[in-house]
Amino acid sequence: MRWLVIWLFTAVSAMAEGEQAGEFDYYVMSLSWSPTWCALVGDGRGSPQCDASADFGWVLHGLWPQYNRGWPSYCRTTERQPSRALTASMADIMGTPGLAWYQWKRHGVCSGLDPVAYYDLARKAYESVTRPAVFRKLDKPVKLPASVVEEAFLKANPEWEPDMLTITCQAGRIQEARLCLSKSLKPVPCGRDTVQDCKMKDALFDPIR
Repeated sequence: MRWLVIWLFTAVSAMAEGEQAGEFDYYVMSLSWSPTWCALVGDGRGSPQCDASADFGWVLHGLWPQYNRGWPSYCRTTERQPSRALTASMADIMGTPGLAWYQWKRHGVCSGLDPVAYYDLARKAYESVTRPAVFRKLDKPVKLPASVVEEAFLKANPEWEPDMLTITCQAGRIQEARLCLSKSLKPVPCGRDTVQDCKMKDALFDPIR
């Protein structure tokens, strides 16, 4: 019975909505491998992110406020919504203005920042990461262990420790690299519910188009 109570508490805390903005413990910055998103979702939508001329590799999926257990979303805030020009200004690292808008609506409102400050912080976080150059050199799909992707990020960012980073998979493909950051954007160990290490040894990794 005790395990059921713990599971229910974790599930409720993980899916909490409408909390007070600015009350959280750390950030998770999610970098999505654009060819995977395009193969699974974007191509079917005709997203401009997936055009051959776009040349997207690791894009910023989001900067997510996180509790040590669970995460807030759709928080109460008095901040104004971001303008179209502001969300459009994030498309160079997020792929589309639509993603920038959605990330503000669900996660950015929990940061306690206004939209300009939140997007500035997200860009600063993204630019603080050295994205491994080897992935841009692929000219055909490969299958590899997800641990190879993690090792490449750790090698490119030697100040990181393994418990600060997690690699996720979806539908047999490398999906995202997620880095845990303090509110001042210093890499920190991830909470247990953030770690979703993909254990695949033959995950599909598509090249940039």
